[in-house]
Amino acid sequence: MKPVEIKKGIWWVGAIDWNVRNFHGHTYTTKRGTTYNSYLIVDEKIALVDTVYGPFASELIENISRIVPPEKIDYVIANHVETDHSGAMPALMELCAKAKVYGTAKCKEGLYKNYYKDWDFQTVKTGDTLKLGSRTLTFIEAPMIHWPDSMFTYCREEELLMPNDAFGQHIATSERFDDEIDQCALMDEAAKYYANILIPLGSIILKKIEDVLKTGIPIKMIAPSHGIIWRKDPMKIVSSYISWAKNETRQKVVIIYETMWGSTEIMAYKIAEGVAAAGVSVRLFDITQSDRTEVIKELLDAKGYIIGSSTHDNDMLPSIAGFLDFIKGLRPRNRVAAAFGSYGWGGGAVSSIERVIKEAGIALVQPSISVRYVPDESEKLRCYNFGADFAKSCLIKGGA
Repeated sequence: MKPVEIKKGIWWVGAIDWNVRNFHGHTYTTKRGTTYNSYLIVDEKIALVDTVYGPFASELIENISRIVPPEKIDYVIANHVETDHSGAMPALMELCAKAKVYGTAKCKEGLYKNYYKDWDFQTVKTGDTLKLGSRTLTFIEAPMIHWPDSMFTYCREEELLMPNDAFGQHIATSERFDDEIDQCALMDEAAKYYANILIPLGSIILKKIEDVLKTGIPIKMIAPSHGIIWRKDPMKIVSSYISWAKNETRQKVVIIYETMWGSTEIMAYKIAEGVAAAGVSVRLFDITQSDRTEVIKELLDAKGYIIGSSTHDNDMLPSIAGFLDFIKGLRPRNRVAAAFGSYGWGGGAVSSIERVIKEAGIALVQPSISVRYVPDESEKLRCYNFGADFAKSCLIKGGA
């Protein structure tokens, strides 16, 4: 894709990855692809904010060359070390060897450990500035959003925030701005991005957003390093991040299960009927047949989680066990949960589910339900009532 001028003299010069379908070591599926966004600021001095993933280095360099010779770049701003944003730096720095790199102290350390290059590096902290001519860049440290080295770059004259991974989405499109694409797809990908990467960092994210807003700096455009640039209503995504970071939920239950011979699935469907009959929205997933990234996104605004598994070797089945281990790492707050499952001659799955739920910091609000072999009609009714009772817990506890 050719460069796109997002502000007078400020260009998107990134790359579009139409075909990527897995991210973060196959922990995140990217059905809509992604972009690696890089921004070239042409002033008396020339600055490049972030680069792209290494395999797209030639595309980045070609885009820059359409505007200025790469060797004229004076500064390279590294908001984040992760290689999807810094991978093209070695190839780029070969062309602009006199450019000075700007980033946090952790960024300097991380870049060296990734590329072992002795680039001219200027360490910056929150409030430090870089004068380019008619424009000034201000740096804002943002540690753990989502790596220790992360920072934001703000161009005050253009009221432009370039926050790297914050406010991004994995979506490949020829359009560059939020007012050019389908809003449902955009917010779906933004929610998926937050849910699968940023949930455990909610308190840090909330404080950083509050700190930035307290400064009173105007923000008319947010240009993240993945996906679409927010120009029509940049505060729309900021407001969503505030809600997600506060762990605000709605009256919605997500049921996730794994079944061996179908008995646990019968229970799951009856539990779902009970939840729905109580007036609470419900989503149902067989984890072996579902995209984990999509399931995690559904958990983002759900008040209640109901987790089920058949028993195998006195424990959960492996797919649901792996999924729960991922949930434990995400540590969602302000949620309630319950467990269910079937067994043959001996149980164990349900107690294992409950243990992991507790380890994840999620409140168990009612006793679990277990069925031996295939549920009969009375046991199906118990499952239905189990779902209805759980839904009432969600209604009483409420969502924000």
